[in-house]
Amino acid sequence: MQLIFDNVRVFDGVRENLSAPARVVVEDGLIAEATGSGTTGTAGTVIDGGGRVLMPGLIDAHWHTMMASLPMTQLATADLGYIYLAAGREAERTLLRGFTTVRDAGGPSFGLKQAIDEGLLPGPRIYPSGAFISQTSGHGDFRTGHDLPKQGLTFIETAGVTAIADGADEVLRAAREQLMRGASQLKLMAGGGVASPHDPLDVTQYTENELRAAVDAAENWGTYVMVHAYTPRSVQQAIRAGVRCIEHGHLLDDETAEQMAIQEVWWCLQPFLDDEDAIPMADPVNRAKQLTMVQGTDNAYELARRHGVRLAWGTDTLFDPRLATRQGAQLAKMSRWFTPFEVLRMATSGNAELLALSGERDPYPRPLGVIEPGAYADLLLVDGDPLTDLAVLADPANLVVIMKNGEIVQDTRTP
Repeated sequence: MQLIFDNVRVFDGVRENLSAPARVVVEDGLIAEATGSGTTGTAGTVIDGGGRVLMPGLIDAHWHTMMASLPMTQLATADLGYIYLAAGREAERTLLRGFTTVRDAGGPSFGLKQAIDEGLLPGPRIYPSGAFISQTSGHGDFRTGHDLPKQGLTFIETAGVTAIADGADEVLRAAREQLMRGASQLKLMAGGGVASPHDPLDVTQYTENELRAAVDAAENWGTYVMVHAYTPRSVQQAIRAGVRCIEHGHLLDDETAEQMAIQEVWWCLQPFLDDEDAIPMADPVNRAKQLTMVQGTDNAYELARRHGVRLAWGTDTLFDPRLATRQGAQLAKMSRWFTPFEVLRMATSGNAELLALSGERDPYPRPLGVIEPGAYADLLLVDGDPLTDLAVLADPANLVVIMKNGEIVQDTRTP
């Protein structure tokens, strides 16, 4: 059975201009036909777009499926079953915000991904990283001093949130474990972080040999490593080790940004500012780190543009149900640095190019983030023109129809 979006103006994820009124044909979960001139004589169920914009589903390239909306204290103490149920509910809300695909940047999302893929729960496509791999005292180490010296695994390790690994051999083992579980890419902590208790923001984490062990494991499986890092030293070490994507990088300099451009390393940068979307930090040490980090955001985006670094977009929302609802608003905030077209391309076809680095480990090998024949039919019918005003995507009420994999998950058109 075909489904036809009729009388729509198409943003295809690639071209800057909307099409003339057109038809887009969906069949068997894929886009069968998408032309600017329209289609005639096609039989099937018709959705009259009323001249609205039809665009690809949005992609968040740095999302924490299991940790976006629960406070840190709950994540550390709640029953694991409760955490999964809460994450499943948030996955549905993520989809209803128009995000049909996410790259999970760390956490035990394998089971939820399976449930969504099998149709047990509604939610976005998930590219899972599995447990983020961290050194002792690194950004992924949330143990207390009473847990040292290490005697066994803590709850967050057994739950698959983090994997503490020291030395190349341990890193290699941890990397292979995540690949065994189904990771489409690996996530390592290569520098200091804001929310973590033990590591100053400026520290470099892991050695080049340790990072290389994970890169070797990933490359042997046809995929790649991304790393959490903020500073030039930590990013430069990661580049030398063969890392393909840098997460954050808000404190980088000209030299490092130029290296990233030359080596074609991706930069997944978040619009962190000291505003209503800043993750609350009660601890004054963590708050000081946060302020240092956000002061670099404007410069980081300017460096990325100046050097032509391959830029991805993601939110990195953590520990707050209110902030999770702001996913679309975080996208709209990007108008501070880019045109609406540049932002929309980044959050659709651009992020899809990054996801494709998973190669043979790509769980969704058809094209994403575009409206073209053969691509997954992940589509949004939008009230308003996001190419003129990104703010329309900040309010999920403007998403009149949401489709994922050829199935309508929301339709609020007036009969």
